[in-house]
Amino acid sequence: MLTLEKMYSMGHEEVVFFQDKTCGLKAIVGIHDTTLGPALGGTRMYPYASEEEALVDVLRLSRGMTYKNAISGLNLGGGKAVIIGDPKKDKSEALFRSFGRFVESLNGRYITAEDVNTTVEDIEHIFTETNYVTGVAQQYGGSGNPAPYTALGVFRGIEASVTKAFGNRSLKGKTVAIQGVGSVGFELAKLLTEVGANIVYTDVSERGIQKMKESFPHAKFVAPNDIFSVPCDVYAPCALGASVNDETIPQLKCKIVCGAANNQLKEDRHGLILKEKGILYAPDFLVNAGGVMNVSIEFEGWADSKSRRMIDTIYDKTLQVFSISDEQNIPVNKAADVMAENRITSMKNIKNSYLGVKINHRMPGQKRRF
Repeated sequence: MLTLEKMYSMGHEEVVFFQDKTCGLKAIVGIHDTTLGPALGGTRMYPYASEEEALVDVLRLSRGMTYKNAISGLNLGGGKAVIIGDPKKDKSEALFRSFGRFVESLNGRYITAEDVNTTVEDIEHIFTETNYVTGVAQQYGGSGNPAPYTALGVFRGIEASVTKAFGNRSLKGKTVAIQGVGSVGFELAKLLTEVGANIVYTDVSERGIQKMKESFPHAKFVAPNDIFSVPCDVYAPCALGASVNDETIPQLKCKIVCGAANNQLKEDRHGLILKEKGILYAPDFLVNAGGVMNVSIEFEGWADSKSRRMIDTIYDKTLQVFSISDEQNIPVNKAADVMAENRITSMKNIKNSYLGVKINHRMPGQKRRF
C-alpha cells in the first residue's frame, strides 16, 4: 500500500494514478526528482498481478531514472510510468491516446518514452495527444527505436568492465551470457558478434529464441534457470530486474555482471556480496543509459552521430565509477550512487544560492528546451 511515508523514504515528489474506463486504461506515473529538469522516463506495459506490485515497480524505476539521468550528465530528472495490462491483448490506439492526454495534463513535469512492451507505434499514438514524449519515429523528427542505442551503451560498459578486469578492452574470445534476447539483448548480441565474442543466451520467448538461432547459429542456447551457472567472462542481464539475488549469486561463474536490465540487484546489499566474491558489477543505471541519452537529444535536434558520441562516454564514466569504488573501498553500486547524488546536490546548491527573479536568456530563434 502506498503511504506518504513510503514516498518520503524514497524521495518521490509525486505519484499520480489515472484510469479511463472507456478504453481500459490503468496507469501510474512516478515523478521522483526534478532538480535537474523535468522527469524523463519510459512507459512500460505489464500484466502486474496487483496494483501494489505495479506501484512498487514504478517507485523503484522512477528513482532509478533520477540516478540514470544524473550520472549520464543529462539536464533531466527521473520519472517512470506503468500501464497495467497485457500487451498482447489490451493495446489499442484509444488506450495510448488516453494515456497521452494524461501525460499532457501533467504540464511537462513528466516526459515519457518507449519501455518494456511498448513500441514506436504506441509512442506515436501518445504523440498525437502530447508533445511531452520522446522516441517518436524518425519521420516525425524523433529518433525511433532506442534499442540499438541502449545496446551500444551496454556494450561500452562491457568494454570498460573487461578493461578493468583483464587489462585489455578487447572482447575477442570473451564469453558473454545474455539473459533475455528481446530488442536490446538481440542488438547487444549483434555488437558482440562483430568483435568476435562468444555468446550463450536464454529467453522465455520462442520467437526470440528462433530469431537468435537464425541470426547467430554459433551462439549457444541454455534453459532460463541454467544461465546463471554458465562459465563465462560476463553475465549480461537483459530481461526484467532483480536477477542478481541470494539464490543466483552462488551460481554465478563469471568475472563481470554488466547488462541492460534495470534494478539488477534485488537489494543493495547484493552489490557488497558481489564485491566480496570478486565479481565486478557495472552500475546498471549508467551502462543502460544509452537509450535515454539518445532520446534526450531530440530536444535540440536529433542526429545519429551526436547520439553515438554521447553514448561513447559511458566507457569512461564506467571506469570512473570503478575508480571511486576502489578509492573509497565501497561496492560499485554505492560508488555510482555517490557520483549521481553529488551532481544532484551540487545543482540543488546552485539553485538555493540565488532567489532573485529568473531571467529568460533564450535568444530569438533559439529552440525551446523542455
